Amino acid sequence: MPDESRIVYDLRGLKCPLPVLKTRKRMETIAPGGLIEVETTDPLAVIDIPHFCNEDGHRLEQAASTAGGHRFLIRKKT
Repeated sequence: MPDESRIVYDLRGLKCPLPVLKTRKRMETIAPGGLIEVETTDPLAVIDIPHFCNEDGHRLEQAASTAGGHRFLIRKKT
């Protein structure tokens, strides 16, 4: 998976609900099975992003803490 291409989407500085709303909109432009890496500083994203993935049928491949925020790797549903 490290060689697999992904879209990096920088949403740092945005507060709830914008990270989820913008991620949902961006997912519309990604092919099924594609990867997006979302970076955010919103503390509620650790709850909101996994919930969004579950509700919309996407797979949360990875969630990690970063300096000042979080990074989520999401695979679009097929």
